Amino acid sequence: MPAGMKPLEKFLKKQTTALTRAGGFGEKATGTGTSRRRASLSRVVPFFRETSPESGPAREVFSPDTEEAPCWPSATADIRSPSLSSDEQSSEASLDTSWTPLPADTPDNLALALLDSVAGKRYGNCTETLLDDFMLTHPIFLASDRFQQVLLQQFGVEGKAGEGWPSWDGAERKQAVLSVAFRYLDTYRELLQEEGERSNSFPKELYLCAVQQLSQFPELVEDVLKLQRWTEILQCPSEEDKEIRKKQVRPLFRHFRRIDACLQPREAFRGSDEIFCRVYTPDHSYVTIRSRLSCRVGEILALVREKLQYSEDQPTQPGNLLLVAVTSAGEKAAFRPSDEAVFTTLGVNTHLFACEPSELESLLPLPEEIHWSPGDSKLHDMSAEEVATQLVVFDWELFSCVHEVEFVCYVFHGEQARWRPLNLELVLQRCSEVQHWVATEILQCQSLPKRVQLLRKFIKIAALCKQQQDLLSFLAVVLGLDNPAVSRLRLTWEGLPGKFRKQFQQFESIADPSRNHKSYRDLMGSLRPPLIPFTPLLLKDLTFLHESCKSFHGELVNFEKMHKVAEMVRSIRRYRSSQLGKH
Repeated sequence: MPAGMKPLEKFLKKQTTALTRAGGFGEKATGTGTSRRRASLSRVVPFFRETSPESGPAREVFSPDTEEAPCWPSATADIRSPSLSSDEQSSEASLDTSWTPLPADTPDNLALALLDSVAGKRYGNCTETLLDDFMLTHPIFLASDRFQQVLLQQFGVEGKAGEGWPSWDGAERKQAVLSVAFRYLDTYRELLQEEGERSNSFPKELYLCAVQQLSQFPELVEDVLKLQRWTEILQCPSEEDKEIRKKQVRPLFRHFRRIDACLQPREAFRGSDEIFCRVYTPDHSYVTIRSRLSCRVGEILALVREKLQYSEDQPTQPGNLLLVAVTSAGEKAAFRPSDEAVFTTLGVNTHLFACEPSELESLLPLPEEIHWSPGDSKLHDMSAEEVATQLVVFDWELFSCVHEVEFVCYVFHGEQARWRPLNLELVLQRCSEVQHWVATEILQCQSLPKRVQLLRKFIKIAALCKQQQDLLSFLAVVLGLDNPAVSRLRLTWEGLPGKFRKQFQQFESIADPSRNHKSYRDLMGSLRPPLIPFTPLLLKDLTFLHESCKSFHGELVNFEKMHKVAEMVRSIRRYRSSQLGKH
């Protein structure tokens, strides 16, 4: 793969430190350095570079001992980039002026305020917005286990009296708890199913409590039946789905060798899904292991060690092994034994190696990644329409598999997230792959006329992706053509008809990062669902909000910030509000 991709920070300038603060592939590892999940974006989308700590203003630090309640910054000011004036704000970032956020309070009290609102006591028509805000953002300030405990406790309480809190009727209180519980189960259904017994205990306990109180509150009978169905859904997934997932060994792009990988429809990945992966040794031989996607590094090394014990090519028994990611440029990063789901964090032309600590410095990239042979592209035999259609369909399947909460987990929790953002990381990998693929195809073509023809085809592919509202592949193709190694091909660009040169200049203007990507945001504002956004920019916006506005003041939660985070996540929901091909 050719080196020298044009830095993506030109497109995503002012990237905050949260995306890459953990380091990883940014520098060559020495010794047994570790690789953290947060580093994945810097490799999945090439050249995300963290800004200097000195480049931004120092944050105001509040003392937890202060007697005054915090005064949060205004809603509109928090999400503005310094490069964007007030009249250039995207309509996507605007807030509903009728919405009044909850006052700063402790996580448990916010949960009680939510129940009070659902019971009809407070906040009137804003209840649905409040409920959705809470469901999308509660992992930031209230762990799911604690939230479940609060719901169970409040279901068993007969009445509530306290300063600022009106008393509740028993039936209203229990119905409110069940309504919130149903919304929680519906929002996190797939993630809770993945956790098994850890999450199944919550609906079971709530169901048993509700059954015991049916004689006293007969109006709960429908809710109890619904809760029983939820218990069955989480405990016993359908036999058909169970058998299909049991038989499947899932392919994950280039790291998992499966001939029919591109022919299979994409489904959301779960941590329990099994995949095939090659793990290389220092002499470039390899073993193929079958592993769960969420498998810990220690478990992966145990599988590798077991395979090597029976390998005829292994002269000695393997000792203390490290799992190392090696890029085509020779950069190395060792994973910790406790790291999970490392497969989805690997960048383009990055492979896993198992070696002893003494062999770490001697690891080299695979020969086929260092030496590549020029040749004609198979794209010459394919139409631009065919390629664009396949890009759009594949991107839509990937984007549809991303759970909304993965965006929150990726930005706010990183490697400590309870639910790993596996599918989101695959979307980011996709963006990087398309970008590198475009540059590679052009640079491998030796014939000048064929290079011009290929350049025309890629510009047409970008236009078709834009027409079909796939901005992920559209910008990935544009950034690939903007690669310095491609842009310096003077004779190739001079051979391009003026019509295509002008069209590409228009595409470059959309990728212009000035005024906080105003051209791109204007384009987004003119489109209607379904559409596929440029996902790295969504993460940049979420990260900017996270970095520019405090989540806590002591033990008090800034729920106004949570509302703005939920608004951004809801924009993703709007993009997927209708099916591809029906707009």
